[in-house]
Amino acid sequence: MADKIDIIATFGGDGTVLRAASLYKLHGSVPPILSFSMGTLGFLGEWDFREYKKAWRETFMSGSDVATREANYPRGDWDKTSPVSYTAWERHKGKSMGAQRASKVLLRHRIKADVFDPSGNNINHWLSDTLSSEAKTGAKALAVPHEPSPSLRAINEISVHRGSHPHLAIIDIYQNGHFLTETTADGILISTPTGSTAYSLSAGGPIVHPLVKSLLITPISPCSLSFRSLVLPLDTKVTLRMSRKNRGRELDLSIDGKRCAGVSPGTEIRVEGEFVGRAGPGEEWHGGVPCMIRTEDDDPWVGGLTGLLKFNHPFGREPGGDEYAD
Repeated sequence: MADKIDIIATFGGDGTVLRAASLYKLHGSVPPILSFSMGTLGFLGEWDFREYKKAWRETFMSGSDVATREANYPRGDWDKTSPVSYTAWERHKGKSMGAQRASKVLLRHRIKADVFDPSGNNINHWLSDTLSSEAKTGAKALAVPHEPSPSLRAINEISVHRGSHPHLAIIDIYQNGHFLTETTADGILISTPTGSTAYSLSAGGPIVHPLVKSLLITPISPCSLSFRSLVLPLDTKVTLRMSRKNRGRELDLSIDGKRCAGVSPGTEIRVEGEFVGRAGPGEEWHGGVPCMIRTEDDDPWVGGLTGLLKFNHPFGREPGGDEYAD
């Protein structure tokens, strides 16, 4: 079904956009998403529904252009001089509208995860609601080895949390195969720049522009004052290993806020950025979540920070006011 859909329209809040993207968490590509904000926050909703005619007209008649200078990032032996390296989508301007009426595409990067049990078996198939699940079969996630399924992808974050257990989670963190630290906390988040304004922000993480090719490691209520969020290159390989010190209990693994399964001590979650680009000349675009955005002079990301998140809003004073309220 994924190859037969040309565009996705969402009507609701940010959760609706996340739900639409989650339908493709096992796929390398996502159709362009045209989101109409009708929810409570709408940070990912680019269009007001009252402008639906304009949104559809600009999308179909004016063509699209990727809002990024470099849509792909170095991976392995591939570099900018390689014939398989491309910088952006081609522009296809419509003939019936002016050049200033074209909508654009904001290519939001995703992260992908592969989960391995203590024996080294890939258990991605147990963690997807489109395949086998504990809720339907009653089986344990680590019960039977299975042929590896595609990586699980997230547009916001991948989280490991202690859940309802009273004891804190103990997780070993590795960066590119090197031991980084052992954390004792409520949990840990691996986030994208898009997810930096979601759960990661609530946990004290930084705000990162969606065009910055990076991933974030953010602890959730750690037992340390010196564990701060880390911003790493998007091609960094991060491994979360559930410590044996968790005394046999499972931790909750969630993707974009949706719980997948419990992961037991010894389980590894290997996370890295998703490749964005083409596999070769003439091949289809691969990776990322393309979101249709406006082309007005105002930056929608800046508008989201100031209008929705009230970025640097002074206490007791209305935005733009010169005096403090009583």
